[in-house]
Amino acid sequence: MRNTWQGPLGSETNDNPTIQQLMEIVSALQEAMTTSRVEQERLMSEARAEQLLKQDQLMVEIDVSQARNEELCKTKEELCMSIQQLDERSTGERGPIVQLRACSKPFSLEIMDDVIPANYITPKITFIGVEDPESHLTVFNAQIIISGGIDVIHCKMFMGTLTGMTLQWFVGLPDGHITSFDQFSELFRELLEKMALN
Repeated sequence: MRNTWQGPLGSETNDNPTIQQLMEIVSALQEAMTTSRVEQERLMSEARAEQLLKQDQLMVEIDVSQARNEELCKTKEELCMSIQQLDERSTGERGPIVQLRACSKPFSLEIMDDVIPANYITPKITFIGVEDPESHLTVFNAQIIISGGIDVIHCKMFMGTLTGMTLQWFVGLPDGHITSFDQFSELFRELLEKMALN
């Protein structure tokens, strides 16, 4: 019976392996394992670096969105003060001082916490109270279709189209009151119906 074994390069030989040949095989295996370990560490290092880069980019987007939300809050407060001043000038009387919350939050936490993408295109319309509300909603929805986005972003963007009495109404809503764009648009319609009856 013939004794055969595989040499280090896969060649078959009839002789029994010598210690030298076994040492060469072990050395080749160790070298292959070392090369494999180095490659594995390199791939893991690249994956970690890519993950850190993505985290950094996400943090930048969150910071931009938070700054944008703070700016919207500040704009709301300024507009409310302007509304009150215009009302005082038009009536010639000093009305009651409206106590403004530091930053009203009529949206639910889910809406407030959602981040508006930095590259999002803001609708270029405003509602001052004399336009047809259905027409305003139609134009807004058409622009939102172009811009894309999800329900919570629609809520924030629609709030940005309000001015005058409608903005004052929005700022006066209880914190956490609005939970969806459908609800927001229905509340908007109801407000305008009430204003039309008065």
